[in-house]
Amino acid sequence: MALTPEQNSAFLREVDDAVRQDEFNSFWVRYGRIVAVVVVAGLAGFGGWLLWQNHEAGKAEESGEQFSVLLKGAQATQLNDAAYKKLTSEGGDAYRTEAELVKAALDAGKNDTKAAIAGYDKITADSAAPQPMKDLALIRRTAIAFDSMKPDEIIAAMKPLAVAGNPWFGSAGELTAIAYLKMNKKREAGDMFASISRDMQVQESIRLRAGQMASMLGVDTQAVGQGTEKAIANAQ
Repeated sequence: MALTPEQNSAFLREVDDAVRQDEFNSFWVRYGRIVAVVVVAGLAGFGGWLLWQNHEAGKAEESGEQFSVLLKGAQATQLNDAAYKKLTSEGGDAYRTEAELVKAALDAGKNDTKAAIAGYDKITADSAAPQPMKDLALIRRTAIAFDSMKPDEIIAAMKPLAVAGNPWFGSAGELTAIAYLKMNKKREAGDMFASISRDMQVQESIRLRAGQMASMLGVDTQAVGQGTEKAIANAQ
């Protein structure tokens, strides 16, 4: 499923919120013309936490320099193979995962869907990868593969994240709601959009868009209560 520039920008702002809630130090978000560049730019802010969490001072400095090289190449839509290999072999769990995210994002930006999906699947299967990065990989993988997935597969994949209060709720909830629409379950879709619109942790533009969608589907965003939200969760 192709994402509009507005959706890409909103998605990355939600990633920013998610990382803050997981107590990372900072997360740099920049919008660019290619999805890969946008995602890569957003990943840069993990650096401070990575330096503290995963490496001794000397090694951390080296990995940080390699990651900067990787980002510089990615912003020109190119993968620096030397930096990528260095990080994936010696960078530790978090830097390795970030390098894999960069590569998958670049593959996606070049419309190499097969390679991008494989890259994201590799991250989600990595037990050592930091959970926020695995969640990001799962959402990006689902968005890229959306048109080839069955709606119930999308709903199942997003179920852990498409929950009010979850830092990833906006993006995961939108994917879930659209999957409901593909199943012609307009009420469930409307209720999900309404729930997104009420969650103040979700980025404002996503909440406004979700509220508009809920209204178009005939759902009052103020009237849907916790009972309905629980029914949605059970239906997933």
